[in-house]
Amino acid sequence: MDIIEKYFPNLTEKQRLQFSQLQPLYADWNTQINVISRKDIDNLYVNHVLHSLSIAKLLSFKNQTTVLDVGTGGGFPGIPLAILFPNALFHLVDSIGKKVKVAQNVADELGLSNVECTQTRAEELKDEYDFVVSRAVTALPEFYKWVNNRISQTAFNVLPNGILYLKGGDVSQELKTLPRKASLYPISDWFEEECFWGKYVVHVPFGKKPLPSEY
Repeated sequence: MDIIEKYFPNLTEKQRLQFSQLQPLYADWNTQINVISRKDIDNLYVNHVLHSLSIAKLLSFKNQTTVLDVGTGGGFPGIPLAILFPNALFHLVDSIGKKVKVAQNVADELGLSNVECTQTRAEELKDEYDFVVSRAVTALPEFYKWVNNRISQTAFNVLPNGILYLKGGDVSQELKTLPRKASLYPISDWFEEECFWGKYVVHVPFGKKPLPSEY
């Protein structure tokens, strides 16, 4: 928890409590369903929670923003973001039912009424969302094909609607093949821990940035 409060010092008491519950909840679920690698469970707050929250350093979701988390696994990055932005709406999806079960149960235990979890593939969804987030479930051009029809053109956040993708390593080749020009934001600009070197938030915009009068 200390690492979360280091970078997000203005949490409410409710948010502090919710973040503090993540470790015991995931540790308990991991004894039943291996959703997080056993070596990672002790580093949950850095490797999973803080990594997820790097998206929040780039963009604070406004109230009623709709966010789709594709390939959420046990709930990352969706659940940490849902704690931080209780007035945004998060739809977490994964094709593996047992992972969706963990994510939904964690959300329920935390009292996150802004989270819905569904076992499905992104290509099967019909709704539109302001942003689609994910933690490198596949190559970015392939991911783009999955979700490009799911993004609303009506923007009201500071950044244009689009994809917010957590990705590590050399992504230059992937960005070259995208139909849209993407922006790359080094996570090490926000977090000093060595594990974030060479990791990025990739923003693929859809449509134009709204005028200042619109947000």
